[in-house]
Amino acid sequence: MASTSAGAPAGDVRVDPSPFDLAGRGRAAALCLHGLTGTPYEVRSLGEAFARRGIRAFGPALPGHNETPERLAGTSHTAWIEAARAHLHELRAGSDRVFVAGMSMGGLLALDLAAAERVDGLVTIGTPLRLYHPLARLIPLAKYLRSMLPKPQGSDICDAAALERHPSYDVMPLHALHELLRLQRRVRERLDRVTAPILVAHGARDRTAHLEDARTIHASVASPIRELMFFESSGHVVPVDTDGPRLAEAAAEFLGRLVRREAG
Repeated sequence: MASTSAGAPAGDVRVDPSPFDLAGRGRAAALCLHGLTGTPYEVRSLGEAFARRGIRAFGPALPGHNETPERLAGTSHTAWIEAARAHLHELRAGSDRVFVAGMSMGGLLALDLAAAERVDGLVTIGTPLRLYHPLARLIPLAKYLRSMLPKPQGSDICDAAALERHPSYDVMPLHALHELLRLQRRVRERLDRVTAPILVAHGARDRTAHLEDARTIHASVASPIRELMFFESSGHVVPVDTDGPRLAEAAAEFLGRLVRREAG
């Protein structure tokens, strides 16, 4: 895993890759899900914005993450789904309304939850419905020839300082990519089952997930309340990129409106 900066210089951003549970003031909660090879740090800014609006924010580490790339290589997409579902049910037990916000793979999990479970609203960020690289079709076989791929450029983040401090595995297990393909297929088949209010967000400079995927999600869900936002100055990991503060406030305002709507 990349190094983290718990004691950053003054003026710098403190990096904490660990799970978080930020208290709210009411009976609403948000499950915040990070991306593949990432950590809860990716979505912590969202959680902090939710908590400021009185919404409890819980950001777990998904199976295989905050451990080692080898552990991730041994984890199935069903383990990610089951973990997300268990966390949703735990939050539901103590809350009247539960939202889900997901970054990249976390966005796929948010959509999967909303297709099958009671979710009161969701935010998806940089969610890839497909891998468009021409070699993606070879992943199911390539994983037996080479277990890990290096990530020489790091994460897809435009802000140089944010990229430097971003905690993530520096390799991508090909087994995990194959499991992502399986999760993508599952979610594509279930998009029309999503009826919860949804905000679809995407970085306009994203080199990992195609902008068209955001438009497809927005057009394919059955949600009567749906919004689509593009963030012009950011890459894939928008919550920690240049537009991160603007995204966090937009997501918090979206969920806040849903809370007020239900209360009224």
